[in-house]
Amino acid sequence: MKITVQRDTLAPALAALSRVVERRNTIPILSNILLRAEGDRLTLRATDLDIQAETSLACEVAEPGCTTLPAHTLSDIVRKLPASASITLDGADDKGLTLRSGRSRFTVQTLPESDFPDITIGEFTHRFSLPAKDLAATLDQVDFAISTEETRYYLNGIHMHAHESGGEAKLRAVATDGHRLSRMEMPLPEGAAGMPAIIIPRKTVAELARMTKDQDGEITLELSQTKIRATLGAATLTSKLIDGTFPDYQRVIPSGNDKIAMLDAAAFKAAIDRVATISSERGRAVKLALGEAGLTLSVTNPDAGAATEELEPDYDGPPIEIGFNARYLLDIVGVLAGDTVQMKLAEPGAPAIFQRREGDSLLVVLMPMRV
Repeated sequence: MKITVQRDTLAPALAALSRVVERRNTIPILSNILLRAEGDRLTLRATDLDIQAETSLACEVAEPGCTTLPAHTLSDIVRKLPASASITLDGADDKGLTLRSGRSRFTVQTLPESDFPDITIGEFTHRFSLPAKDLAATLDQVDFAISTEETRYYLNGIHMHAHESGGEAKLRAVATDGHRLSRMEMPLPEGAAGMPAIIIPRKTVAELARMTKDQDGEITLELSQTKIRATLGAATLTSKLIDGTFPDYQRVIPSGNDKIAMLDAAAFKAAIDRVATISSERGRAVKLALGEAGLTLSVTNPDAGAATEELEPDYDGPPIEIGFNARYLLDIVGVLAGDTVQMKLAEPGAPAIFQRREGDSLLVVLMPMRV
C-alpha cells in the first residue's frame, strides 16, 4: 500500500475513530485501526467488538492495499505533525509501515487485516432517516438520566421505541437512573413504524452525540433486534444493543400532579445554584416551599449554616414543601433550556414533573428527597 493524504483531513478522522478503541486491550488487533486504500479513497475502521466506527476520506492512491496500525500511536503521530502537512504511508509487510511527512519519518508495526473483526454482519429490519440536529437534541436532553449502575445494565443506555400519543405516531427516547427520568419524543420518521424497542448503550450514545453535533444533514438509522447502524455523510457507526428489557417507565410518570407552578428558568437555576453553595455536598437536598407568598428555596448544613432565596412563580395552589437533590435540579433546568420551567407537584413524597411548558416534547420526572 502506498498513499498520500493531507494531515488536516486524516487527523480528525483518526481522533474520532480512536475514541472507540480502548487503550488497554487483551486482544492486540483491537488496539489497531484498519486502513483500506482503493480508488481515490482511504477507508478507516475501528472497533471494540461492541461498537464499530468507519469513515472514508479522499487521498492519492499509488498502490492500493489494506493493513492495520495501532490506533492511538497513529493518531498521536498525525496530530503532532504540522498543519497542512502532506503524509505518505508506504508499505505494509512484516517490517511495518513507513509514514513520511516533510523531514519526519516513522516506522509503525502492523498486524494483518485478515485478523480484524467485522461486527456489521447481519440484517437490519428497519431503516429510516431524520435530521441530525433532531437526534443530537434528543440525545442531549435525555442522556443525563442514563444510569451508571452496572448491576442494572438495562438502564445503562437510552430506550428508543415507537409510540402512539394523542392519536399521533411518535419516536420516543427515554433514560432513567431510578432517581430521575427524561423522556423526549418527536414525530415518527417514515420507515420506523413497527421498529423493535431498543436500548442504545451509553458509549454508543456518546459517539452518536459527537457524530451529530453541529451537523445539518440527515442521519440514517438502521435497526435490528441486536444492532443499530447510523450513517451520516462518510461516517458510519455500528453498535450492539443492550440485551435486556427496559422497565415500564410509564408507570413512574405521575398523572395526578395538580399543583402547577411556572418559573423563570434563569432565575430558578441561579437561585438553586446559590443556595446549594452553603452545602459541602452537591447532592444535599434543597427544600422548596411553595405557597401564596411565592417560592422559597432553602438549604441547611449543620456544619456551615443555612441559605434561603425567594422567587415569585405563577402559582395559585395550596402550600406544599418538597425536597430535591440540588445537582439533579440544576441538571434538569439546564436540559430544559427554555425561558420558563413548569413544575408539577402532587405530595411531598411523590415524584414531580418538569417541562418547559404544558405539552412540551421533553418531560422530566424527579423523585423527591426527605428534608
